[in-house]
Amino acid sequence: MKLSDFDFDLPDGRIALRPARPRSSARLLVAGQRRLDDLIVRDLPQVLRPGDLLVLNDTKVIPARLSGTRTRGEAVAGIEATLLEPQQDGLWTALVKPLRKVKEGEVIVFSPRLSARLEGRRDGQALLRFDLTGADFDAALKEAGAMPLPPYIEAQRKADAADATDYQTVWAANEGAVAAPTASLHFDAPLLQALEARGVARTHVTLHVGAGTFLPVKVDDVRDHKMHAEWGRVPPEAAAAMRAARAAGGRVIPVGTTALRLIETAARDTGEIAPWEGWTDIFITPGFAFRAADALMTNFHLPKSTLMMLVSALMGPERIREIYAHAIAEEYRFFSYGDASLLLPGDR
Repeated sequence: MKLSDFDFDLPDGRIALRPARPRSSARLLVAGQRRLDDLIVRDLPQVLRPGDLLVLNDTKVIPARLSGTRTRGEAVAGIEATLLEPQQDGLWTALVKPLRKVKEGEVIVFSPRLSARLEGRRDGQALLRFDLTGADFDAALKEAGAMPLPPYIEAQRKADAADATDYQTVWAANEGAVAAPTASLHFDAPLLQALEARGVARTHVTLHVGAGTFLPVKVDDVRDHKMHAEWGRVPPEAAAAMRAARAAGGRVIPVGTTALRLIETAARDTGEIAPWEGWTDIFITPGFAFRAADALMTNFHLPKSTLMMLVSALMGPERIREIYAHAIAEEYRFFSYGDASLLLPGDR
């Protein structure tokens, strides 16, 4: 498989810079092997069936984007940092720009309450040790940090106060993500109530989405691409709910590629959805045998991305090209703040 197999022409201006308001007013393309229906997200209860189960990622995005300064004598340099993963005792891996302007041992001041010392470098990332830990760190980060918007949005506008709400799901509970599970951003309280009234159940899993989700694929042969690892958990009650839904004839429908990757990881060993916890770097490309997911609700993804490879695996490369051609022709909005699709591989 070549990277060019997952390329397509995305017209300028199709990447959404703001979400639809209200959330459930975004457009929804429902796609099976033959059907293509242009709907609205709030129509979801009419599309799903009683007994279907939505699998929702309850990770919570932290305000991981920081702006600070490094002072060296009278020379002051502006420094940007995006936190990636906590290590221990206040140590974080981070993307720091420009990293060349900070020497090991130097301190970056992000706010009167929050600063960090550069302790080293690893694979192009910085190792930052903050002067606060625990609840004190969380409080200072909330004051100083901003939502870590995807780079293709950040390049056109900075995060603002609206993003603190817009870039968080309504059920976010477990802090740790530096990117949102964006398909879930379309859900609001009225939609959840309507789904419940329809008999559509839901359960929660946790996958802390990392900044690696935005890393471009740089190899021509996609089999040579190394996926980033993310921490996730499928609790026993979620695994039981998925098995029960399947046994009763319902469909297991993850909302977002993060939830799908997690439950497919949990089903790798035995073929059955089981409780699971750990790090996953599962890479889903055409030819993958799906064992947990019967369908997928997801946003529209960028050309040559690992997410484009995942939806191609689910629907088939030829069919996903047809679906995306329709979405482009009908002017759907793409990626994190964009519109949604419901992909139904078994719907013929």
